[in-house]
Amino acid sequence: MKDTVNEAAAQKAAGGSRLKDGGGHGALIALGVTGGLLAALAAGYVALCAYASQGSTIWKNTYILGQDVGGLTAEQAAETVRAALPDLEIGLYLYDSALDFPPEHGETPDASIPLADLGADINVDALVAGASAASKEGSFLTSGVRFLAASGTSTYYGGGPQDITVNSSQAAEVAEDVAAEISWEKQDTTYTTGEDTLSVTMALDGRTVDAQALQTGLERGYWDGDLTMNVPYTVEAGAQMTAQEIHDAIAGEMKNAGYDAETDTITPEQLGADFDVADAQSRMDAAAPGETVTIPAAIEYPTVTAEELKAVLFRDVLGEATTHVSGTGFRVTNVKLSSEAFNNTIMNTGDVFSYNETVGKRTEAKGYGPASAYIQGETVDVIGGGVCQPSSTLYLACLLANLEITERYAHRFVPSYIPKGMDATVSWGGPDYKFTNNTDYPIKISAIFKNNNLTVRILGTKTDDITVKMTYEQLSSTPFETVYEDDPTLAPGEETVKTTPYTGYRVRTYRNLYDGTGKLISSSYEATSDYKSRNKVILRGPSAAADAPVTDFPIVLPSDPQDTSQENSPAPPQTDWPEFLPPDPAPLNPGETNSSGDPSYVVLPETLG
Repeated sequence: MKDTVNEAAAQKAAGGSRLKDGGGHGALIALGVTGGLLAALAAGYVALCAYASQGSTIWKNTYILGQDVGGLTAEQAAETVRAALPDLEIGLYLYDSALDFPPEHGETPDASIPLADLGADINVDALVAGASAASKEGSFLTSGVRFLAASGTSTYYGGGPQDITVNSSQAAEVAEDVAAEISWEKQDTTYTTGEDTLSVTMALDGRTVDAQALQTGLERGYWDGDLTMNVPYTVEAGAQMTAQEIHDAIAGEMKNAGYDAETDTITPEQLGADFDVADAQSRMDAAAPGETVTIPAAIEYPTVTAEELKAVLFRDVLGEATTHVSGTGFRVTNVKLSSEAFNNTIMNTGDVFSYNETVGKRTEAKGYGPASAYIQGETVDVIGGGVCQPSSTLYLACLLANLEITERYAHRFVPSYIPKGMDATVSWGGPDYKFTNNTDYPIKISAIFKNNNLTVRILGTKTDDITVKMTYEQLSSTPFETVYEDDPTLAPGEETVKTTPYTGYRVRTYRNLYDGTGKLISSSYEATSDYKSRNKVILRGPSAAADAPVTDFPIVLPSDPQDTSQENSPAPPQTDWPEFLPPDPAPLNPGETNSSGDPSYVVLPETLG
């Protein structure tokens, strides 16, 4: 045959027709072979169609309610399905409803519902009959093709309400329970603090499965024959936070709960915290949604919360001082006005009080009048004279309240209305008096003027039984001298006092703390006050003697060294202030400590009165 084919090819290439002479025999043989093959194939296909359409077993790759019944008879298939019914479950595969189509699902369902829980009535015989009838569908000649196709493709039976009936009430109950189990609320990024850590729980999107929609799907048999059912859900995004945002929210200094005088409300406490932002963000990026991450942090907790403060706000008198107010009507008015200016001042923990900033400039427009004050050692009337008495009374109250004194200056001359070393001079533009609320609670300053007495109280919250007593040690005294000056306007022999005298003192004050039993806990150096002396100046008329010597120099007579009282100066209203000698009588310089180890305060400079 090979040669015949070659000869025919050559003849065709040369344009001849030699096939007519002898090449036709090969073609007939080829046609015969092909026809025989086709006949054999046709016969085989007919036999396959007969097998496929008339066989007594169900085609391969056929499943009923997920059970493989391929190659089984109808009876065998029914028996197989009925045996499996008690354990059959509908597998639920969840997908985001925002998608156009459900995605390919994996092997493990998100949830399962036993058919038995639905009170399902399953017509097994009808399902088996349907699977068996597949071979009867279509024409005889197509059954072979369908049989071959079925061998490579799985066919499932068992979906739809035509063969399965679900109890509505049971379906509703199951749908409600299952929807609740596979749904959850959204979770924003949250954080909590520990002793030395910050715990951050990452945001988690919320997922909601509609129970009513699930019930409808179960009742209508929306699952596939393999007992799988696609169930949509809606998403609610959880709010995300970065490590920097968390740091901005909690980092900073610790603050106790405080008080807002403008709104008359308690302000919440503030945590003190700090941590490495870059390290925290790295840990958060590596965490899964909803996972909690632990981050090293420096944490400082407030000692007073808003809830605690409600019950103890301004509950106790921490310190109280009273001084007697005397002098001209203007001086009394000045004392009242300046006291009213700082009355009811509220200070939170760490706040610093400034007398000048709080009281303000003392002017006639505010009602202040002229009264005695010290300028360059002289007593002159100035607007606002006398405002040092409220500042001094406040200073003593602060000492007795055991508060931190920030800035204080002694008068140039010792005042008569308060014990030595317990005064605080002020003047607009300086000097100033300042103190700090170093307690854990808000404090309020109360100033009461009654019966020519000024009482200043520090109100706050007392957390211990400690009381304070102030004492002073007189280190030295400088007596004044009496100086005479001639005044030709006076009659011969007439005298009048031009300048009242003051004895100078150098005193050191101590803050003494006692416990509830009256036992001395500590005695610490507070301040040194230097009060200058001022001579008594007497004016006198010219001498009557004609031969009296004339001199340009005043005659100075020493005063009685035993008499150190101040003329025209009433005694302090408080007389129970003992002079206290500390354990270490040696003078202290600034920065030195006494024998008890308490650091001395800086020796304050003398100031103009």
